[in-house]
Amino acid sequence: MYSTLMSTSGEHQTSSLLQQIDLPEDLRLLEVEQLDALAVELRRFLVESVSRTGGHLAAGLGVVELTIALHYVFDTPRDRLIWDVGHQAYPHKILTGRRDRMRSLRQKGGLSGFLKCAESEYDAFGAGHSSTSIGAALGMAIAAKLEGIQREHIAVIGDGALSAGMAFEALNHAGALDMDLLVVLNDNDMSISQPVGAVSNYLARVLSSRFYNKVREGGKNVLGVMPGVRDLVDRWEEHMKGMLIPGTLFEELGFNYIGPIDGHDLPLLVHTLHNMRQMRGPRFLHVVTQKGRGFAPAEGDPCVYHGVGPFDPDTGEQAGAGGSGAKTYTQLFSDWVCDCAAVDERLVAITPAMCEGSGLVRFAREFPQRYFDVGIAEQHALTLAAGMACDGLKPVVAIYSTFLQRAYDQLIHDIALQNLDVTLAVDRAGMVGADGATHAGAFDLSYVRCIPKMAILAPADENECRQMLQTAWEYDGPAMVRFPRGTGPGVTPEPGRKALPWGKGKILRQGQDIALLCFGSMLSVGQAMAEELNATVANMRFIKPLDVELLRQLAAEHRLLVTLEENALMGGAGSAVSEQLHRDGLNVELMQFGLPDEYLEQGTQSEQLEMAGLTAEQMLTIVRERMGKDSS
Repeated sequence: MYSTLMSTSGEHQTSSLLQQIDLPEDLRLLEVEQLDALAVELRRFLVESVSRTGGHLAAGLGVVELTIALHYVFDTPRDRLIWDVGHQAYPHKILTGRRDRMRSLRQKGGLSGFLKCAESEYDAFGAGHSSTSIGAALGMAIAAKLEGIQREHIAVIGDGALSAGMAFEALNHAGALDMDLLVVLNDNDMSISQPVGAVSNYLARVLSSRFYNKVREGGKNVLGVMPGVRDLVDRWEEHMKGMLIPGTLFEELGFNYIGPIDGHDLPLLVHTLHNMRQMRGPRFLHVVTQKGRGFAPAEGDPCVYHGVGPFDPDTGEQAGAGGSGAKTYTQLFSDWVCDCAAVDERLVAITPAMCEGSGLVRFAREFPQRYFDVGIAEQHALTLAAGMACDGLKPVVAIYSTFLQRAYDQLIHDIALQNLDVTLAVDRAGMVGADGATHAGAFDLSYVRCIPKMAILAPADENECRQMLQTAWEYDGPAMVRFPRGTGPGVTPEPGRKALPWGKGKILRQGQDIALLCFGSMLSVGQAMAEELNATVANMRFIKPLDVELLRQLAAEHRLLVTLEENALMGGAGSAVSEQLHRDGLNVELMQFGLPDEYLEQGTQSEQLEMAGLTAEQMLTIVRERMGKDSS
């Protein structure tokens, strides 16, 4: 049972120890023997909180003990604690003054689901994308050294995030600089891990002890005057450690490696961290944890409970788990890519560690030899696709809009410049709701549209999504299909593999004076506006190539053109229309609606669109004001 104590008013109440902890300084007043009981309460509170709001659950459950130990040993926020991604940071939020605000998690005006410097001084670095913690911590360590400030810098990174190239770039740099930096590897599913037990825990105690390190360094100093003997001892030490613990790689990078240790053994964690705090230079602590720890449903299927909606804290059953029956755009992509692969053996699918999120679970099962999960390595994903395309394969890269940003040079240099036949299925385009600003797909039209040879398509409904994927697939060159999170307006996809006429939009409603040029997800909003304005509605479909003939026709027949898009206003589809009108010298009024020049925080997708001024009512008011001024 994971229910919390409830007051008669039904409000959240925490039990004894956790109720005493408002900030880490309160935590440090406890005895080490009390920390295990606190971990039980914290884990129970975490399950209850996330069951109400939804969010990232399994990762946080796995680091409860580690979070307690880090704040217990280190003087945060003076000591800089930098979490990677933020998926595992909910226990950190609870212990750093935000316990009573957890019911607002991922909601409009509430706590962010990720790390945010403006939210708390304990969030030393904002993070929503992975693999940034080591580089950020190293930068802070350099700043502290230059300013003459003595403090600790601790980067906590997961085994998945460690697969990213930038994590190893930072490790390599940190080892070369010999900076005071502690990297904690939270390893919950990594092949380098050896079984954790008494021997490993004993080694961790010994290798992190002041006595061992004093003897180790003192011996090296003495032997420094005898190079031959010094080299022999160095090789012996390295080989012995390499046989006993999987840390040779990190030692070679210049880190003093400790571990692996049991990440759920609080006395051991506190003891080891205390010893490592006394050490200097680059240090690496390898901690083995269990994702979803302490909540049976999450332990049994940590992938399902990685990110959840509201659920029953006793059974783990998620609200609405049965579904509405409507397929999401992600599921539509899943169907299409499997159908296409069944008839064309050249199709290969690539994802940067987003198999479930990008809809490739079925593909991985049905076509395992043509499925490639590269880990959190977006740059490599695109260059891998380029290499495949060079030799006749037709790769499809399934990636979120926000993560495509991380591979911009590879998109230009490796794919577009060489005009390679790569299809990008870009999910989560536009507003993404509770994940907030770090995960919004707000910029892809702007940053891809300027790349020569790139084609960009945006479906307005489910049927168009399937047809556009097929259209992009058949196009001989690099093409991107961007589609939103969640479900569409409910248009049943036609079976088969029908493609659309290349570069052509379509007029769906003929009106007077005003033409609404709708791109992708904004079509349904535009149609609602058109009824009130008696406006023409054009489903533009293609951002690049733009349907120039249709644009010229609309400009000739209307007083006002209005563009609607769910992308940053600057550089997006509306900008493409404006540029073309200018090139043609067409004298027609133009209004552009899109995402404003600011980061929109978390909320529901509809709340975010309202924040952006993109509801039908908001835009109707502005258009009517413009038309009123024009007629006066």
